[in-house]
Amino acid sequence: MNTLSIRARVFIGLVLASGCLGIIGAFPEPVLRDLPRFICYFFLALLSSGLKVSLPGVTGTMSVNFLFILMGVSELNLPQTLILGLGAATVQIFWHAKKSPKLVQVLFNEGSIALAICMAFVAYRSPLAHALGSSVPLMLIAAAVSYFVCNTFPVACIISLTEKKSLYKTWKNCYFWSFPYYMVGAAMVCVITMINKNVGWQFSLLVLPVCYVIYRSYHLYLERLQTEKSHVEQMNALHLRTIEALALAIEAKDHTTHEHLERVQHYAISMGKLLGLNELELDALRAASVLHDIGKLAVPEHIISKPGKLTPQEFEKMKIHPVVGAEILERVDFPYPVAPIVRAHHEKWDGSGYPAGLKGEEIPIGARILSAVDCLDALASDRQYRRALNLDDAMAVVAGEAGKAYDPRVVELLQLHYRRLETEAKGANHKKAAKLSTDLKIERGAAPAAGFESPRTSNYIAQIAAAGQEAQFMLGLVRELGTSLNLQETLSAVARRLSAVVSFQGMAVWECRDEVLLPVYVEGQDSELFSALQVPVGEGISGWVAKHNKAIINGNPSVEPGYLNDPSLFSTLRSAIAVPLEGMNGVVGVLTLYQTAHDAFGHDELRILTGISAKIGLSIENILKYRQLENFATTDHLTGLLNTRSLFERLENDMIRCQREKTSLTLLLCDLDGFKQVNDRFGHASGNKVLQLFAQGLQKTNREYDVVARIGGDEFVIAVTGLDQEALDGKFAAMTQLATEAGRSVCGESVVSLSIGHSTYQGSAAPGRAPDPNALLAEADQRMYEMKAHRKRPQPVSLPATDLQELVH
Repeated sequence: MNTLSIRARVFIGLVLASGCLGIIGAFPEPVLRDLPRFICYFFLALLSSGLKVSLPGVTGTMSVNFLFILMGVSELNLPQTLILGLGAATVQIFWHAKKSPKLVQVLFNEGSIALAICMAFVAYRSPLAHALGSSVPLMLIAAAVSYFVCNTFPVACIISLTEKKSLYKTWKNCYFWSFPYYMVGAAMVCVITMINKNVGWQFSLLVLPVCYVIYRSYHLYLERLQTEKSHVEQMNALHLRTIEALALAIEAKDHTTHEHLERVQHYAISMGKLLGLNELELDALRAASVLHDIGKLAVPEHIISKPGKLTPQEFEKMKIHPVVGAEILERVDFPYPVAPIVRAHHEKWDGSGYPAGLKGEEIPIGARILSAVDCLDALASDRQYRRALNLDDAMAVVAGEAGKAYDPRVVELLQLHYRRLETEAKGANHKKAAKLSTDLKIERGAAPAAGFESPRTSNYIAQIAAAGQEAQFMLGLVRELGTSLNLQETLSAVARRLSAVVSFQGMAVWECRDEVLLPVYVEGQDSELFSALQVPVGEGISGWVAKHNKAIINGNPSVEPGYLNDPSLFSTLRSAIAVPLEGMNGVVGVLTLYQTAHDAFGHDELRILTGISAKIGLSIENILKYRQLENFATTDHLTGLLNTRSLFERLENDMIRCQREKTSLTLLLCDLDGFKQVNDRFGHASGNKVLQLFAQGLQKTNREYDVVARIGGDEFVIAVTGLDQEALDGKFAAMTQLATEAGRSVCGESVVSLSIGHSTYQGSAAPGRAPDPNALLAEADQRMYEMKAHRKRPQPVSLPATDLQELVH
């Protein structure tokens, strides 16, 4: 009872009180009159109560015991009929119950049965029935109708109050279908009553098989209803799965987030309810809010995900998506009008939208709702081509379009409720979106806002002068590219010559490396911010260009990932042009120019950059290949440390510097003891891993200008300056610990130790003498092997005095 509403409690109390009053008013009459007939009817009613069926849509049952209750109304007195009916109701409640009924449920059912029997008894013996000539058929019809209404209506009421369902729909769907059976029962009781008068009441015993026939007809009819209901549920589930699958397809193509779709759906459904849409219209809006962009599957991906303005040709291609989306959804055969909403969701209130140019209320109400709420959530969300607006600012933008793009009535209602709807959308338990089995990367952001590039106007004299300047630029750039194998020098020359023909406030050249763009040359405005970025391929302007190998003109610079993560930062850069730099094996980088003016770049700049991009790309590719070869020649391929050749070059230079600066240079030569055991027991792959971990540790624990090299096998050399004895001892301990940890990390046990030899070169003690790295290395090598030999030499065993005495005796 504590969980029921006050209205439900009051109604239950009224039903119980009415039933109790009927029982109290009935029992002054004798109960033991015509006792054999009463006992027979009572047990027949109990037996028939077990023949019950579950009602569709509610947690209730119905049995055929009403036949014997009608027989009691016609042949027994009221107390006997109440006992018969209440006993039958008790059996019906507890017989094969799916779950144990609560006390309040039992009392309510008993009270409603008592009320229904009393009303049937009153109807059977009413003055109106007697005024019609005491016709038994008419009196039984009146009793059956009264019993039907008073038995089903209270149950429908309490179901409506507790389960919050429509009273009319509950009564109609769950009980009204059974009314003809009550009329058939009244006819059967009429026949039985007439036969009983001539044959005797014992003829009533033959009614039980008839009850079974009625029960079977109940059962078959409800089974058919349940089958139809299951079919409808399966169709609804199919439509739901279709919606989810299509929504997943939209996400894969349009890169729209699942959270955005669910927020739009929540907004749209809430607005639909506020505007009084019926159930079919709400179902259509629910599906359309998720599927309205399905037509973008027919639009090329580079247009959908372009983080900048669309060209007129691209925008024309984009405008087909409402029509294509509607055509796709018409094939799904939804039981509600989804396709018209999808077709019209880009129509505008003033008739300036597309594809059909509908105006005002010609646009379906679902499309009017969807366009407004979708715009609000899109403005309040981050997109590839712009930053998110504050929710209040986004609402102000939508309100400014009332009467032009959006229905004023929808916008007015949205203004009243958008904060509440946003709070509800954030607090909703959103279903986690399914993941497609694909390696494609899904970026945030829907398709960009439509727009056109700014045209450039110039006279023919300026065009001729510009053409001559471009020709000189191209000739000079071709001559300069390839003259240097230094990347900074080459790109600096490109920037210097490019500034003569293209106006820009900032420039960045990005190198593609392991699905990330790294800045290799940056100059101009915000160069420090751009220098610190690492742009994933596919994100931002430069990442999009690298992924799709297509140029972008007049993109928004602020969408470069990480560029303006701090809200306190502000950039005056307003437009960007980016072109891919393609080498022999694909895109090697991106060249991006930035301007402070909106739409600062035009087709002339795009033509120039496109013309030089291949040359710059090949030049960068050659420089990177040369740098890679140079690294192979000077570094150890396994550990990335200096190799023997580079070691001797560095040692000779460092020893000369020590002579000049009168400082010392300490050389440490180390060898991994037990390394052969690692290879033998755990394999060469584990041995390589130990070497790599030890090398990484050496690099981290030494300064950037110290020399760290691998000279072969498991031997490493470290050369450091300004090392005293205390620091040398600490260095020995740290290196030994690094070796032990590397072996334990790979092998799971301490199988590796370290032998270290050292030598020191005193620059002040050898003035004028040529440095000899070999001699320094040989001295360290000798001391290292002395350490190894000392470790292998057996150590004397010292025994306690008592043990010595025992040996002497």
